[in-house]
Amino acid sequence: MAGPISRLAAPAVLLLAGCGAAAQPPAVEGSVDRIVIEKAAHRMSLYAGDRLVRTYDVSLGGGGLAPKTRQGDRRTPEGDYRITGRNPNSRFHLSLRISYPTPAQAAAARAQGGDPGGDIMIHGLPNGRGALWALYKGRDWTDGCIAVTDPEIEEVWKLVRDGARVRITP
Repeated sequence: MAGPISRLAAPAVLLLAGCGAAAQPPAVEGSVDRIVIEKAAHRMSLYAGDRLVRTYDVSLGGGGLAPKTRQGDRRTPEGDYRITGRNPNSRFHLSLRISYPTPAQAAAARAQGGDPGGDIMIHGLPNGRGALWALYKGRDWTDGCIAVTDPEIEEVWKLVRDGARVRITP
């Protein structure tokens, strides 16, 4: 027999499922200090210390799963970075800047006569396209960034603290 709490919780779970999110425990604003992005799994996980806070399905760069090596290759980089800024006026709803390239990545690109590129972000959908999230979900369409839906980037924006560590794995 369902009690009053389970009857109230069911609509909330269904609403979240309709947006592609699973019911997850409450999180404290600004508590996330670590982000892990697994490219092959198309998954981004947020952590507060060792506690998993949220997991999202992500879209990546349209240039394939190999690591970014130069500007214009449309690939998502791999390595260890930090969140170094926020853009509330982004062309992609909201965006969090990732500290790509590292000095070693910049040197490697220059050694091959190229530019490593930059402006790698975690962001939402193109402005004005948020209602079309189903067309973007599950497709790699960015120029090398990590993308989630607009409601998801709003949540990520609130949860992630400035300076949070970011690890992007193959």
